[in-house]
Amino acid sequence: MMRSGAMQFALWKYPIHFLACGFGVGFVPILPGTLGSLIGVCCFWFMAPLGRVVYAGIVVALAFVGIFICGLTASDRGLIDPSFIVWDEIVGFLVAMYLMRRDWRWILAGFLVYRAFDMWKPYPLHLFEQGPSLGLSIMADDIGAGIYTAALLHLLFWTGRWLRRA
Repeated sequence: MMRSGAMQFALWKYPIHFLACGFGVGFVPILPGTLGSLIGVCCFWFMAPLGRVVYAGIVVALAFVGIFICGLTASDRGLIDPSFIVWDEIVGFLVAMYLMRRDWRWILAGFLVYRAFDMWKPYPLHLFEQGPSLGLSIMADDIGAGIYTAALLHLLFWTGRWLRRA
């Protein structure tokens, strides 16, 4: 097993680990998952104008890539779901923001709600961590938190529109 310093050095040697660790932010000692979600915010900002089909296609591709790279990185490290792997937070946030407006208020709301669901893991999200493969179990709970967040944000968005019309 590699020590943390050896793993950080290996990031530059193995691009798969570099991606899984959110371009290195996973090794920041304080709140790596939150920082990974902030990378998701940046990705959303640039992806939102692409249109819903292209956006969804990219997110699905990133999720499948994540199953591979997160599983391989965790396996190489000998860990189940290490906190330095933040690719799952990036993809989870992108799921959370599907079809949302590129407006700082919705982005902030999405960020806060997504982080709450990701840390809280309400039923059945905590069960997703026991998936059939290491990579899938790492990705599934964050994608689930993203789905919960998207549902809540869309409910708030459409309820707000309905209330304004009344």
